[in-house]
Amino acid sequence: MKHPEIMLSARDLELLDAFERGDHHQPGSADTPLREDAFAMDDDLKMELISKHFREIMHILGLDLTDDSLRGTPDRVAKMYVQEIFSGLNPANKPKVALFDNKYDYNQMLVEKDIVVHSNCEHHFVPIVGKVHVAYFSSGKIIGLSKINRLVHYYARRPQVQERLTKQIAEGLQEALQTKDVAVIVDAAHLCVSMRGVQDHGGTTITASYSGVFEQDNVRSEFLKYLEIGKNS
Repeated sequence: MKHPEIMLSARDLELLDAFERGDHHQPGSADTPLREDAFAMDDDLKMELISKHFREIMHILGLDLTDDSLRGTPDRVAKMYVQEIFSGLNPANKPKVALFDNKYDYNQMLVEKDIVVHSNCEHHFVPIVGKVHVAYFSSGKIIGLSKINRLVHYYARRPQVQERLTKQIAEGLQEALQTKDVAVIVDAAHLCVSMRGVQDHGGTTITASYSGVFEQDNVRSEFLKYLEIGKNS
């Protein structure tokens, strides 16, 4: 039995061929591995092509795409990938951060903990779910607290490994805050561990980045003590 094929336009084929021949840059340790031509396609074309290919995946799996519940799934997945869970791949979506003068002369550690984060494992494209804890010392400027959350979510919205995510958040905050005095801890569960493979439930992975004054034992210990507040209350 011959299966129906998904037909790509001449423009689609030309772009895909160009992508296959594209030069690959060598990413740094904290860079997401992207081709230099990663944004040659606009979002509409990306969603169109993803929808076509995901429809074929569903067809291969034996799903009935004429069913009311499944008919719109390829489009929904394409929109989710491009505009939502992988929107952090596009630098155009990076949050704009405004700094304010530290009028209160607050020179102690500022900690924002328990930032809920959702990302996706780049090895199996299944969720990573956890919390991020951030601390910094002002360099004379401060940032709106919501901007910290937005930066965390921006870096999480791309295929990730947790070590890279931790470094990207730390470096993004250092750049935004104009200081090296930044600490980041990520504590997350990987569904690629609980849903498949070893199928271990309940385990989490912890990664950390300490820079500037946080490389000092006493400062790092103070940060970790703050994270214990309210745990047993």
